[in-house]
Amino acid sequence: MALDFVIFDGDEVKFLPTFKIASVQVRPGKMKASGKTTIKGRKVCVDGDEGEVEVSPCKYTTFKHSKEGIGSLKIKKLAAGQLTKKTYSGNKRIILKGIFFESLFEVKTPAEDITPVASGGSPIPDTTRYYTGIGQLVTDNNEIKAS
Repeated sequence: MALDFVIFDGDEVKFLPTFKIASVQVRPGKMKASGKTTIKGRKVCVDGDEGEVEVSPCKYTTFKHSKEGIGSLKIKKLAAGQLTKKTYSGNKRIILKGIFFESLFEVKTPAEDITPVASGGSPIPDTTRYYTGIGQLVTDNNEIKAS
């Protein structure tokens, strides 16, 4: 496995706005580190820290549902190369920059199709509860690497 940049407390989580048929008004999140290791005054992020990231509220629509709904963004799963194989902090693997992770958009308030309202009907809510997409970890660390 090649060396890659270590992710630290406060590094940015960037979500891409397309989640299959949903278009989300994304905002960045921040990593919160729980690793026992500190390098240059910053804690390293370890396996499990990605599960603590949640960005909410975020507006969304779909091609059928033009009235905005609300949901939250999360990291669903890191890619295989985003965790160290050899280097640990405590007993946990360290999170690496990698390329893309799998993201999740969880619907809290469904977007609505308001077309039926024009003819006296009721809006039709989006029935999908979750959409998947991708995102990436962004760091200003350009020197500390691990494998």
